[in-house]
Amino acid sequence: MDCRPGCAACCIAPSISSPIPGMPAGKPAGMRCIQLDAANRCRLFGDPRRPAVCASLQPAIDMCGDSAAQAMHFLARLEIMTSG
Repeated sequence: MDCRPGCAACCIAPSISSPIPGMPAGKPAGMRCIQLDAANRCRLFGDPRRPAVCASLQPAIDMCGDSAAQAMHFLARLEIMTSG
């Protein structure tokens, strides 16, 4: 499965504890990553500075659902279940 163009749910919903260029303290859940461009594409895709957690997220039917809204809901719920 490929990422849905313009979705960016995985770059907004989860928290990222590792440093991101432009966000040295990482990113809280629900905040748009500074590395998203205007088309909601990651500027660090394929770049070794991209956090490992970002590279580990792979699109899948259960995570992405049928829409960006479903993906945001799934990832927000996962964030709540795994934070702590």
